[in-house]
Amino acid sequence: MRLVTFAVQTQLGRFQRLGAWQNDCIVDLHFASALTLAAREEPQPYRLAEVFVPPTMRAFIEVGATALAAASQALRFVQEQGSPTTLTGARGERIAYRPDEICLCPPLPDPGSLRDFLAFEDHAKAGAERRGEQLAQAWYEMPIYYKGNPRSLVGPDEEVHWPAYTEKLDYELELACIIGREGRNISEAVAPSYIFGYSVLNDFSARDIQRGEMACRLGPAKGKDFATSLGPCIVTTDEIAHPPRLEMTARVNGEVWSRGNSGAIHWTFAAMIAHASREETLYPGDILGSGTLSGGCGLDLNRWLQPGDTVELEIEHIGVLRNRVVRP
Repeated sequence: MRLVTFAVQTQLGRFQRLGAWQNDCIVDLHFASALTLAAREEPQPYRLAEVFVPPTMRAFIEVGATALAAASQALRFVQEQGSPTTLTGARGERIAYRPDEICLCPPLPDPGSLRDFLAFEDHAKAGAERRGEQLAQAWYEMPIYYKGNPRSLVGPDEEVHWPAYTEKLDYELELACIIGREGRNISEAVAPSYIFGYSVLNDFSARDIQRGEMACRLGPAKGKDFATSLGPCIVTTDEIAHPPRLEMTARVNGEVWSRGNSGAIHWTFAAMIAHASREETLYPGDILGSGTLSGGCGLDLNRWLQPGDTVELEIEHIGVLRNRVVRP
């Protein structure tokens, strides 16, 4: 399933809704579930839909397997009706939209936390070499991560504002996994069962600021926290094998800058989950980023973004995450 959060303008204002791609349209899963329940003559279909298929991504993830099963039933029912964009519910609500009728948001707009790892060995080594150092032995002993700003997520096709304090703005080509259920001290063997799905993540970085922060053995903070892009969707794990081996590409203004495969990762998401959950609870809706692959950022290439550039990150089976960087 390819899940999205989308914004739609109504007479009562702009609302964010949980949706799923189906062919060439986006189905409102909550209203589709209510329509499906009503067709089966279930009592109080709207109230049941609130329970089984909540209208927000985070609540949907928290419900878990029950929500996924109910959503699948709703998508099948909508498909059987013929033309989804002409369907309406009992209260006159729209069931599906054409892409040009809505705006995609970060698929998970309100994650509980954002942990971003440094999981690709060649990228980690390249960073150490730039500092004139050997990669620390600790890197091989545990997957290292920093905690990002979960409130600074940017959606697909949304502009990223260039921070006034940096002259070296960079992208990072990353795969993200979304935690699907609560767990603590999770073993690596069972960790894959805690993954809800995968998305594309762009960890925008102010490299000059990041360098200064990390020279003091803290951070990154202001070097990262201004914007992290996520999208265009979350693809559930039934569509992507574990560990994921997906082609990854970064383009700037249509030119390919970076290319690689997620299968080259040293620390798997299972290892990341096991490490992050040691004496600490992971919750549904937490995000884990892989960190960039080798050559997956301008820092590795000594090429830098410029105001007005459009960055496109594409990962096989997930899609294209596109953002334009602008100076306010």
